[in-house]
Amino acid sequence: MPIPVSKINSFLLFKLPSCYFSGVRVKTISEITCTTSVKHKWINQNPFNSLYFAVQAMAAELSTGALVMSCIKEKNAKVSMLVANNKANFSKKATGRITFSCHDGLAIKEAIDRTIETGDGQTCWMKSQGVDEQGDVVSTFEFEWTVKKKS
Repeated sequence: MPIPVSKINSFLLFKLPSCYFSGVRVKTISEITCTTSVKHKWINQNPFNSLYFAVQAMAAELSTGALVMSCIKEKNAKVSMLVANNKANFSKKATGRITFSCHDGLAIKEAIDRTIETGDGQTCWMKSQGVDEQGDVVSTFEFEWTVKKKS
């Protein structure tokens, strides 16, 4: 059972306030998919009157990281998580509401299962794609998550 959306969004306020005050929110989460959303506003814009790249990165990372957190909680195991690498591609000016989706819940579940089983750290690349209100891709992010069983 995934972490409820309301709990993740409350977590943002207290643990990731820059994400929260930029307007990033989790919209849906399941075992496989997480969707986040952010609307271009004055507080999160760049000098070119579009969504600042770092705000897009926060929304994209959250769509992957919430899946990692949810899987760790579901396993009731002591597992650490950390982003080791990321890649980004920006294909269109981001204005209006941008929705980021990650569908890699099964991949991170396998990595977490392996680290619990073997005790060895594991890595998993997770992809999040941001689309605007017209359905056009504005950016694509990939995050390499590392998970390791705590001793």
